[in-house]
Amino acid sequence: MTLKELEPQLLSLTPPEKAQAIQILAQSLANTWQGIDKTPGTVGGNARIAGTRISVWGLVESRRLGATDAQLLADYPHLSASDLKNAWAYAEAFPDEIEAAIKLNDID
Repeated sequence: MTLKELEPQLLSLTPPEKAQAIQILAQSLANTWQGIDKTPGTVGGNARIAGTRISVWGLVESRRLGATDAQLLADYPHLSASDLKNAWAYAEAFPDEIEAAIKLNDID
C-alpha cells in the first residue's frame, strides 16, 4: 500500500486513533534511529548507543548533572562525538521516552 492510498484512511481516523497512529509511527522510527539501538533485554530495552550498553537516558542524566561532552567522551573512550550527537538528537526527538526512563531508573 502506498502513502497516497493510505491517506484517506488516516484522515478518517478519530483524534484518539490518529494519536495512536502517530505513536506507532514514532516508535517505528525510534527503532531505526541512526546510531541508536533498542533491543529487548539489553539495557532494559531502552534506547542505547549502537553496539554498547550505554543508554541514551543515562547520558542525558549525566549531562543534566553537569557532565560535558568532553567529560563523557573521557569517561567512555569507545564513544565518539557522533555517538553523543546521535544521543542528543534522539533525546530531543523523544523527550517523553527519555524522561520516563530517567524516572523509572531514578535511585534517589
